[in-house]
Amino acid sequence: MEDFEIKNNEFLRQFEATINNELIKLEYSEQERKIFLSKLEISEDLIDQGYQEKFLTKIFDFIKDKGRIKIVPTSKEVKKFFRKNKFKYSDLLPIGISI
Repeated sequence: MEDFEIKNNEFLRQFEATINNELIKLEYSEQERKIFLSKLEISEDLIDQGYQEKFLTKIFDFIKDKGRIKIVPTSKEVKKFFRKNKFKYSDLLPIGISI
């Protein structure tokens, strides 16, 4: 599996990575110290190779390292990832929100 870097494209409000010459991205919006992760775009081929999991892990780790901001997963893929990894990232969920 090819290693890759994620980029926070603040102008387009999306996290991006290029893998095997394909752009994958996760759109977001920020409000009151919360980041709403809304739309994931990734090819089936990259999903089959396990890149969706790795891409989301890198994004969640990036947000966790930044601190002071909470995650609100709104896309079904991000919710599924969060449920699967909720013990690792439970502190990123705003109080009163359950996934």
